[in-house]
Amino acid sequence: MTLSMLRYTKLPAQYPCAIKSGVTTVAPSAFIVATVLLESMQALACRSISHQHCVLSHIYSCTPLKANISRRMDYFWRRRAIDNTGLVNSLRENGTITTSRVAEVMEQIDRGLFVPAGVGDPYFDTPAPIGYNATISAPHMHAACLELLKDHLQPGMRALDIGSAIFALLVGETGRAVGVEHISELTEKSVENVQKCNAAHLLTSDSLSLHTGDGRKGYPDLAPYDAIHVGAAAPTIPPALIEQLKPGGRMVIPVGDVFQDLVVIDKDMQGEVKQWDYTQVRYVPLTDRQMQLEKEQ
Repeated sequence: MTLSMLRYTKLPAQYPCAIKSGVTTVAPSAFIVATVLLESMQALACRSISHQHCVLSHIYSCTPLKANISRRMDYFWRRRAIDNTGLVNSLRENGTITTSRVAEVMEQIDRGLFVPAGVGDPYFDTPAPIGYNATISAPHMHAACLELLKDHLQPGMRALDIGSAIFALLVGETGRAVGVEHISELTEKSVENVQKCNAAHLLTSDSLSLHTGDGRKGYPDLAPYDAIHVGAAAPTIPPALIEQLKPGGRMVIPVGDVFQDLVVIDKDMQGEVKQWDYTQVRYVPLTDRQMQLEKEQ
């Protein structure tokens, strides 16, 4: 659940787009550009941010989101749509959504049903507060995570979503989508909202279930999962989520405190885990109910 999104740009050609074993981690996608230098310093303002958690043992190629930084800035922070279809079209135009499958599922879930009335424009590409010091992520972050996970969200697969449950339509009635929220009132509100949208039938068929619990512990009862998405930032990657990731599966999770990276974790069929940084982000913290409610006060 993002509060804001740091600017990121296509990796300049002179920077390598692979990381080798034994080399200090430099995430190709973790290049940021200061907003005030967008026009005059675009070619020079990139800097790399090393990520202490990366444990790659093979060459890994990382492709940042497409479209140049000035264009993304315009779409993310100045452009709004009149409805959910317009919002999805904008995300396709700026290169955030690259596949028809992701576009279709985002079109089916009207964001207006999940943004409380009076707290913001649901079709503007920014996060929105939903109470209890929590937010619903900006649409471009939902889209980016879906693109990263789409191959692990095929019909019949199993998905765990800490913070929301948009995956249900992708895995379908033959799959299983599990949502975990640590504030019971938000869980209840999520159920109400889902019942109003095109995923309501999946609640009835038990293909989708929403639970209250500590997201850092996952949901072991229905593990392992082909895909795990975490919508809040953990200071380190929770071991329970690694354990619940199925061999061949993928997890996307923001990691860090003040400075955060969206980390992609892949577990191969032998159970070996590799990870890489996709981009820098800013999410609310992954914490427990007590800490969350104290921050609201």
